[in-house]
Amino acid sequence: MKIKNFPNITIFATICILIIIGLLALATASVPLSMKVTNNANYYLFHQILWGLLPGLLLGFVAFKIPLHKLKKWSLPIFIVSYILMLLVFVPGLSKTEWGATRWISLGFASFQPAELLKLAMIIYLAAILNSEKDRRKFTAFAIIGVLVFVSLILQKDMGTLIVLFSIAFIMFFCSKTPIKQTLAISLSAIAGFVALILVAPYRIKRLATFLHPEADPLGTGYHINQVLISVGSGGLFGSGLGFSIQKFGFVPQSISDSIFSIFAEETGFAGCLLLIVLFVILFYSALSVARRINDEYLRLISIGIGSWIIVQAFVNIAAMINLIPLTGVPLPFISYGGSHLITELIGCGMLLNASLHAKG
Repeated sequence: MKIKNFPNITIFATICILIIIGLLALATASVPLSMKVTNNANYYLFHQILWGLLPGLLLGFVAFKIPLHKLKKWSLPIFIVSYILMLLVFVPGLSKTEWGATRWISLGFASFQPAELLKLAMIIYLAAILNSEKDRRKFTAFAIIGVLVFVSLILQKDMGTLIVLFSIAFIMFFCSKTPIKQTLAISLSAIAGFVALILVAPYRIKRLATFLHPEADPLGTGYHINQVLISVGSGGLFGSGLGFSIQKFGFVPQSISDSIFSIFAEETGFAGCLLLIVLFVILFYSALSVARRINDEYLRLISIGIGSWIIVQAFVNIAAMINLIPLTGVPLPFISYGGSHLITELIGCGMLLNASLHAKG
């Protein structure tokens, strides 16, 4: 197939706009915390640019230029390395614990969340095995990966990332033309597994109760979601204006990371939130459009996996912010503070743009 000279312009433009919105959102949301911690109003913004955006753009460009079929040959080693990094968070001296969860590897000058790399590694590996193996082997490989990921994330108390990873894997499995009975078996197993996880852990039952009745303990377990809802609701139609959020002054926990959407909603209102959601939908639709026009099954699954990753993670984060699902520790793609997720998202976008070069039309 003849390779195009330019990638999909819609995907490229959407990514650029999301990056700009992310920097603007972080620039306004992070000022109070930056001043409190470092007495520098732009500390977290500059840290995001230096340790997230710049390396992400560099590695994303590499991912755009490298032949993706070379990654196929290295898919298993990539997955193994990313999984080993997941296990390193349990090594004393290397791990970092925040909000009662151990999910980070401390690098001294910064921290790294291996689960973000695992998302990308899983997409690369699943695309390889779902493209090359027979149906029974596909199902077996999928089950083994599922168990490994399930165990590591449960030990990290990271249900949010588990939901995102399972959703990506399920969509890729479904799109790989596997028998419907296998898809149903995976669905029923997942439902039973999630129900069991809730029932065996008291803190998950408590979190579910808080989700159903956030008003029951507004100063305790319901404090976070209540403050988030106040922030989102006070934005109105057009918001209070960039920089004029009240809730970012210590009221909303994790206001620059997992809860940054609530600050964005307060400052830009329904109009800004609608724009952001439309951008995520455009990116997802464009990824699927690219996938439909690629004859190569491996590249098709890569495109589907990356598009699903962005839209599912965005939905999980935003849904939690408006109390459609319980609060999760999942960052909003391109927007939340954190170098780990931004770097891997930009690498994934580089791969998606790379795959778009192979699309017909």
